[in-house]
Amino acid sequence: MDGIEKNEMIDMERTVILLKPDSVKRALVGEIIGRFEKAGLKIVALKMVHVDADVIAKHYSDDRDYLASIGEKTLQSYREYGKDPGEHLGTTDPYEIGKIVREWNIDFLTSGPVVAVLLQGVHAVDAVRMMVGHTLPRNAQPGTIRGDFSIDSPILANMRKRTVKNMIHASGNVEEAKFEEELWFHKNEIQDYKRVDEDLMYN
Repeated sequence: MDGIEKNEMIDMERTVILLKPDSVKRALVGEIIGRFEKAGLKIVALKMVHVDADVIAKHYSDDRDYLASIGEKTLQSYREYGKDPGEHLGTTDPYEIGKIVREWNIDFLTSGPVVAVLLQGVHAVDAVRMMVGHTLPRNAQPGTIRGDFSIDSPILANMRKRTVKNMIHASGNVEEAKFEEELWFHKNEIQDYKRVDEDLMYN
């Protein structure tokens, strides 16, 4: 067994990124994807799609605890800026607010084309998450994708009753990446090939 095969068995992962409608409409798709390729991540599937709401509804969990956690983060933004969530959202219940935010997410991802990409590489999930940056662009470090290309804030999004425009989605962990790979890609869309620099990177 050569070094590449051994590394693939131990360390190689796949992860999903979605370039959201704001990335597409701002013509940043090539620049963003290029960052991942330059870092050594291999594109094994890629497509532009206009997605139905039922697919996005599967992508964004409707688990009660998860939605409550999203709602609590939203409430924190309101408290930070001294705004009344009840006035703008009609409720202060974290779970109900989480449901509202989930609907905003679904609405946004169905508002225009999305570019779905399946990346493969050593510790791909963590590597991509670091490159993407903090979920909230205002907290993302310069040099990350969100830190360089977005300045949207949660309170502005909440006041406008929309999702935060943060450019990109990246799988949160290996289990989530596997679920999203199966949701977004058919097996016959996933390619197997060798980059010319793989021996240099992995041996």
